[in-house]
Amino acid sequence: MENEPKDMIVLGTIKSGAKDFDKIRRIAKLEPEELNKILEKLEERGLIKVEEKKGWLGKKIEIKTTEKGDNEVEHRIHELEANWGEMVALYKAGNKDKLNDYMDNNRSILPMMMFFGIMDIMMFSMMFSMIGAQMNDYVPADQIPEGTDTGGESDFSGDGDGGGFDFDIGF
Repeated sequence: MENEPKDMIVLGTIKSGAKDFDKIRRIAKLEPEELNKILEKLEERGLIKVEEKKGWLGKKIEIKTTEKGDNEVEHRIHELEANWGEMVALYKAGNKDKLNDYMDNNRSILPMMMFFGIMDIMMFSMMFSMIGAQMNDYVPADQIPEGTDTGGESDFSGDGDGGGFDFDIGF
């Protein structure tokens, strides 16, 4: 897909049961215009279908994946699992340089790994610590699950001047 990871995130969101535009938009965290463009591309490629149904309050639009779309998601998840396995192997081998290169060369798949729940966030944090990077160097802030340590410092002083207690709870 040309616009990875957003296209795959939208397709995965639909496959997981989100059928209306607003729900897809909220889950995928996209602006309406951007989501509309992605949906048009997915429909052109035959990965989704748009159905108009009659409901109690009038017409209702439902978006569903096609068999081709379901297969695409499953195929990409399988690839992402293999990529994650490679990253874990590099980490466990202690090969800092290769892990850093691998992550640099595969930045676009990291948000998809997070979205689809493929990666272990704790292990991912340890990888960042090993290569001396921060998570937000590789993953957009809006794609990082809440409560995840991004490698930055936490300021608990409340006054924002850096005084008080300063904790870094990264690995």
